[in-house]
Order: sequence, then C-alpha cells, then structure tokens
Amino acid sequence: MRLCRARLWLAVTVLVLVHLAALGADLIAPYDFSAQHREFAFAPPTRLRFFDQEGQWHWRPFVQTQARAVGAGGAGGVAPLRLWVKGSARQVGPWVVETRLFGVEEPARLFLLGTDGFGRDVFSRLLYGARISLLAGLFAAGLSVVLGFVLGTAAGFYGGRIDEILMRFTELFLALPWLYLLFAVRAVLPLELGPIRAFVVFILIVGGIGWARPARLFRGVAVAAEKQEFVLAARGLGATDLHLVMRHVLPQSLGVFWTQFALLVPRFILAEVTLSFLGLGVGEPVPSWGNMLASLRGLQVLVSYGWMLAPAAALLVVVLCYEPLADWLQQRTKAGAA
Repeated sequence: MRLCRARLWLAVTVLVLVHLAALGADLIAPYDFSAQHREFAFAPPTRLRFFDQEGQWHWRPFVQTQARAVGAGGAGGVAPLRLWVKGSARQVGPWVVETRLFGVEEPARLFLLGTDGFGRDVFSRLLYGARISLLAGLFAAGLSVVLGFVLGTAAGFYGGRIDEILMRFTELFLALPWLYLLFAVRAVLPLELGPIRAFVVFILIVGGIGWARPARLFRGVAVAAEKQEFVLAARGLGATDLHLVMRHVLPQSLGVFWTQFALLVPRFILAEVTLSFLGLGVGEPVPSWGNMLASLRGLQVLVSYGWMLAPAAALLVVVLCYEPLADWLQQRTKAGAA
C-alpha cells in the first residue's frame, strides 16, 4: 500500500512539474522556440562543467565555449551558468518579457538537449511543444467528458426515445476505430491551418469523437440516481430537472468524471502527437512533440542524433504518470459507489 501511494505521489509530482514547466516555457527556456543557430546544426547536448582545462574547480557550473563561437582561430573560454539573464524580447499576454531563468552570456551557447537540423535548441522547443501537446490533451479530454456527461445524463434521466437515439449514436462511435475516424475527419479539412486554428480544430475533432464511452458511464449513473427515493421525493415536491441533475446526479458523477478525464488525457496527447508527426497537426515553426519527432523519419537522424528522441521520452513519462492517477481515481469511484 505504501509503495502504491508513493508511486501515486511521484506520478502527481512529475505531472505537476511538467505542466508548470510547459506553462512557464517563456521564462524557463533558454531560447525562443524559433531561434536558429545554423552553425550549431545537430550540436550534441552541452556539458555543464565544474573543472576547467587547468583542473581548477569553479563553484558555479559553466560551459566551455568553442573556438567557432568566439571567432575563427579564437581560443575556448569559460562561460558560467547564470540565473535571471536577459534574452530575446517576447510577448507574454499583455507583458513584454526579456528575462530567462538561466542561461550563459554570448557568444557561448547552452543546448541542454542539443539542437536540431536548424540549430534550434531542443530543450527550449521541448518546453514550448509541451504546451501544445499537453494542453491539447487536457482541453480535448475536458470537452469529451463534458459532452459525455450532458448526453449520457440526458439519455439516462429522460429515457425513452431520447435514450434510444443517443445510445445508438454512442454504439456507432464506439464501433468505429477512433484513430482512423480522426484521420478521416482531419483529411476533409484544409491542410494549411495556422497554429491556433489547428490547435482548436484538433480539440473540437477529438473532443467530438471521444465522448461515447464516458456517455455510457454517465447514463448508468443517471439511471441509478433517477430511481433513488430522495430524487423521487424531490421530483414530487416540484423540483425541476435541472435542479435534480445539478443537486443529485452531478455529485454522484464526479468520480466517473475525473476517472474518465485521467484516462482520456494521455490518449488524446498521443493523438495530437500522432497527427503532428504525420503533418496533420500544428505545423512548423511552432513546436509540438509530434512535429519535433517528425525529423526522426530520416534514418540518419534517428541513428546518429539520439537527443532528438527527447520528446518521445517526455511523452512516455507523461503517459506512464497518468496511469497510477487514473487507477487511484477508479478505486476511489468504486469505493464511493460501494
């Protein structure tokens, strides 16, 4: 039991840190996601050092500057890692921010996870790409669960013809392979979509496809709640349907709501990554984990530049961390129903 609880807290902690890092990418990322350093194409990850070439220890970690970074024929130097350094100006809501959490002074470069073929910092793009991939999964899962609650509760609460029609639609969506359906719907739309439009279109498509399974579960909760004595008594006293749903059905559905949400988020993150990997999601230069992995379709990149797999590693960690959270929520829901 202690091991399971420790695993749960570890997963929740990792998820919170990953999402906070994604939201704070403008502050944490050393470079802008589109900043190119063409002379450092496919540069390996920068090593942080404490000992210089003379063997002298430095209390502050530093990077060794390359001769090509300080000019032809120049000698390498020491560039210490500094906090709250000035970077390129960028718009964050109504504010213009020029400060980065950490970095090194020019002409040194800090590429914690190396660079891609255009010399763009993979670590910075990983943080910015997490915004697209993670938020797309969260928003799409939220839309699916809300649609499932509305339609499933209506089917279970009213029954009759409404229940029959909605459940036939549910069976249709469950029978269709959702990933191929997603491809089919996306293929109908224009290929050239701006980043914001592509992001919104993905949420609407995936959220509109994934509501079926939650709807069946919410229908079961509504059917059970509608037959309870206090609900029948409230209805006899003149309570409206909206009052009954909000006062009695919704509290009993919260466990199912959060469990389905935790189950759908990693599934929809994978869907966004898959679409972007195939060129049907958010396009360059705006990063997502999917279009960052698209460069790995070239065998040479896959074999020679292992740091380009960083988005896949981050994706694996996030998906695995959602599993114990969903299991815990499911156990709490079963315990509450019992």
